[in-house]
Amino acid sequence: MRAAVRRAEAAASPTRRNFLVVGALALTGTALAACTAATESSSEPLETPNEIDIGFFRDMALHYEQALAMCQRVIGRDNGDSVQSLAADILQNQSFERGVMLTWLTVWGESTAPPETVMAWMGMQMPAAEMTGLATDEQMTSLATATGLAQGRLFLTLMRAHHVGGVHMAASASENAAIASVRGTAERMSTFQTYEIGIIDQLLATTYL
Repeated sequence: MRAAVRRAEAAASPTRRNFLVVGALALTGTALAACTAATESSSEPLETPNEIDIGFFRDMALHYEQALAMCQRVIGRDNGDSVQSLAADILQNQSFERGVMLTWLTVWGESTAPPETVMAWMGMQMPAAEMTGLATDEQMTSLATATGLAQGRLFLTLMRAHHVGGVHMAASASENAAIASVRGTAERMSTFQTYEIGIIDQLLATTYL
């Protein structure tokens, strides 16, 4: 089982980068081109986002912020090589994807400040702290103070719940966003976070050494 998990992890990183990051690069390039076009000519309007495009990127950027904080709490700690590998991969990719989402919000003239309420675009408005999949402050403190394999297991458990929440949002946006590139980004997020949930489940079934 452990060997299979390691092979799966080794294959996951380049696959994720080739699929998710290439898609994000394309989206970033479009955003930069849109910024240039908007600056040079006001006669070429951008695609108009709806509340789902805006709400999804704003909420997911906040969601990613906590995932990055989780990774930062475990990287460099003695909690298992597989945990280190997964956390580093998530940190790299979600940092980049979050930057893309914030860039698009700027292009659209929308606020990039963390929202106080979230998920209204899904008909589920709630305080930001209650967003689907987010860990509580107490859980984040426990993650920071835990050690060894106990910390690794807590990271995997919290990240799994976090990904389930992310997939829920991404699946909705992939069907309902107005802009095709946003729908494509949401679909890629859903695909790879679902894949990582599978990796986490395999690791939780072992001592992930």
